[in-house]
Amino acid sequence: MKLRILTLLFLISLSGYSNVKLPKVLGDNMVLQRNKPINVWGWADAGEKVSVQFNKQSVSAKADKTGKWFLTLKPEAAGGPYQLTIKGKNSITLSNILVGEVWVCSGQSNMEWPLRAANHAEKEIKAANYSMIRHFGVQKSVSSKLEDDVKGGEWKVCSPENAGEFTAVGYFFARELYNELKIPIGLVHTSWGGTHSETWTSREAFEQSAEFKDMIASMPQLDLEAIAKQKSEALMKKLTGLGITLPKAEEAKQWNQKDFSDINWPTMSLPGLWEGKALGDLDGVVWFRKTISITKEDAGKEAILQLAMIDDIDETFVNGVQVGSTKAYNEKRDYVLEIDQLRQGENVIAIRVTDTGGGGGVYGDAADMKLIIGKSVISLAGDWKFQVEKVQGAGSSIGPNAYPTLLYNAMIHPLLNLGIQGAIWYQGESNAGRAYQYRTAFPLMITDWRTHWKQGNFPFYFVQLASFNSANGDSEHGSTWAELREAQTMTLSLLHTGMAVTTDIGEANDIHPRNKQDVGKRLAAIALHDVYGKNSEYSGPVYQSMKVEGNNIRISFTHVGSGLMAKDKYGYLKGFEIAGSDQKFYYAKAWIEGNSVVVSSDQVSNPVAVRFAWADNPEDANFFNKDGFPAVPFRTDTWKGITENGKFKIE
Repeated sequence: MKLRILTLLFLISLSGYSNVKLPKVLGDNMVLQRNKPINVWGWADAGEKVSVQFNKQSVSAKADKTGKWFLTLKPEAAGGPYQLTIKGKNSITLSNILVGEVWVCSGQSNMEWPLRAANHAEKEIKAANYSMIRHFGVQKSVSSKLEDDVKGGEWKVCSPENAGEFTAVGYFFARELYNELKIPIGLVHTSWGGTHSETWTSREAFEQSAEFKDMIASMPQLDLEAIAKQKSEALMKKLTGLGITLPKAEEAKQWNQKDFSDINWPTMSLPGLWEGKALGDLDGVVWFRKTISITKEDAGKEAILQLAMIDDIDETFVNGVQVGSTKAYNEKRDYVLEIDQLRQGENVIAIRVTDTGGGGGVYGDAADMKLIIGKSVISLAGDWKFQVEKVQGAGSSIGPNAYPTLLYNAMIHPLLNLGIQGAIWYQGESNAGRAYQYRTAFPLMITDWRTHWKQGNFPFYFVQLASFNSANGDSEHGSTWAELREAQTMTLSLLHTGMAVTTDIGEANDIHPRNKQDVGKRLAAIALHDVYGKNSEYSGPVYQSMKVEGNNIRISFTHVGSGLMAKDKYGYLKGFEIAGSDQKFYYAKAWIEGNSVVVSSDQVSNPVAVRFAWADNPEDANFFNKDGFPAVPFRTDTWKGITENGKFKIE
């Protein structure tokens, strides 16, 4: 009897796959990389024969003892649509397959930023009718071990119905390539807002790095479920301490009503993500309520309710009536209130916030939280009553930055068999406090991807941080963002890398600039030159050398293109600073002479160093080449910055 049970269990284990199964990234509407071997892989019963047919090619293989199979088709030229048929004990046919150029799009929120939230979104989406552009969005997931498949994802054909959810930077990049090349473009979008580069890097890379090997050696063997359980228990203890008891299902339905009493609810100052406040690391559903007083003159009028941004999803009510809902963590909420929704006297605004992971709550600029009624403006920043409706499952409380490698394991490793042309990357904001170490961390990650993708030094193009007033950083006080930009520039020493400068299209008070069109266009300019042979300039002026000439310093540049210019109607160059040996910088006069710039200041008689666009928010920097590309921020000195002691640590 015992032997019979063991035999049955063995047979069940062998039939665990039974039918041939494909990874999610291989699906209908996908784009396969042209002119490179085409890998097809998946799972089946151990020893099962699997055959693949594609455009007159037929190849077969056997699944190994673990049920994995892998085979390779010969390279194909751009074209399609085709069918891809996989046969084992069952048969799978993938339809509408194209062969073209495949680019990985990755990073944090500025890469994740969807087309529907970019500048001129309505117009752009309406025009996004490109059947040859396809987008695969990798579902967010973390893992402590190397995964064979992504958690979810689906290839979508670019159309007005689908394009709104595409990565905006990736879409504009793909559109430029398609308009030049007229061949299919596939985007594999794998990004997560607010993430560090270290979570996108493999354990193996850290183990081989002198900078990080001690860090990774200290990393414990992770049991994410156990860690999540501990966090969940700690969270429930915290909620109890705040006097919060999770409600029964029916109770929360009353929380949007005007006459519901929230007198016993705790208060929280908004805007501000709740992770930095009383709730801490909570994923789930939280309600916020605020009572405001409306005058007789303003009652009964149409109004605009502005609630800054809400991470991730909100349902907003006024006096029990829903006035809006948005499913995007990075969009400002502007809701129009109809006539008669506001009454004289007390009115209640209630917001039901659903946080699916990472940051949660109402955040942004306090000036963006207000109620506008004609010429009257009522600020909504300040204290709000809050209550927790629901806490998500324990597994969701482990964020992507909790430990290194988590996103590499879950969102990069499963893609490594896919043929690609290259990658575009927009990240760095979350590493700014460790900018000096980013000089090592960023090239390490790029090399790591190239090593494991086994497709050589594939093109890797990235976006330099845009202007943003992170902390009023400048040469006088130090700037983490300027130092991070410098680390990004230094990464260009790696072969086949390129950088799109965006200091001219940032937004001082918004870390998510809406102009993604120029970002994609500048990335595409690099690719069109380096990969596709277009003979055109693709970079702004790059610092080459300096020479002291009395009380002036002459700066020479590469990538002068058609010539140097100041983007100023009077021709004045801005953004340059100059210093003597005392290391004190002064705003400088600067002028163009041929292919160089001369810099001076009446306050510096013996200059030794020049800086350009060296600030968190160098929005005044206006030095370009005549091809339309902004100059790369730089400094000629190597004086100690403010991030040299910033090190990545496992908490």
